[in-house]
Amino acid sequence: MRRPEDLSVMFRLALIVAVVLIAADQASKVWLIGVLEANGYRTLHVTDFFNLAMVWNQGISFGMLGDTVEAMRWVLVVFAVMVAIALLVWARRLTSRLTGIAAGLIAGGAVGNAIDRVNYGAVADFFDFHLGGLHWPAFNLADSGITIGVLLLIYDALLRRRQDSKLSS
Repeated sequence: MRRPEDLSVMFRLALIVAVVLIAADQASKVWLIGVLEANGYRTLHVTDFFNLAMVWNQGISFGMLGDTVEAMRWVLVVFAVMVAIALLVWARRLTSRLTGIAAGLIAGGAVGNAIDRVNYGAVADFFDFHLGGLHWPAFNLADSGITIGVLLLIYDALLRRRQDSKLSS
């Protein structure tokens, strides 16, 4: 068995990023649930393009599969935890700092939303952006971490492909 000091730098980076995101996500949810539900708000107008809205998402991204059976809740919890574990195991072999951060963001976001499903039966979403007639579905910090992490992975893959093509030419 490896000692903690033997763990890869990228694994530790991914783990730190995941833990920080989980803590920030859960703290923001406790605070915002308290602010919104304790004061009877469904939506709290903040600016002309942003509201804090209490949305309980029982489905996956943007509420898809939200009307499924209770068993889906636990399937999603198990899936999220498996994804997080797989990403952290993968992080042990990474050499790119950017990819390590991305893995941590995705893992932390998955666990943050899984915690909600266990504790509340649904994911708490709050951040509600809209402009004119366009309205983005409400989301939370965990969702933001997942999205940013995926974008970083795509960027890193494209950047690497570009560097590889320069080296081969």
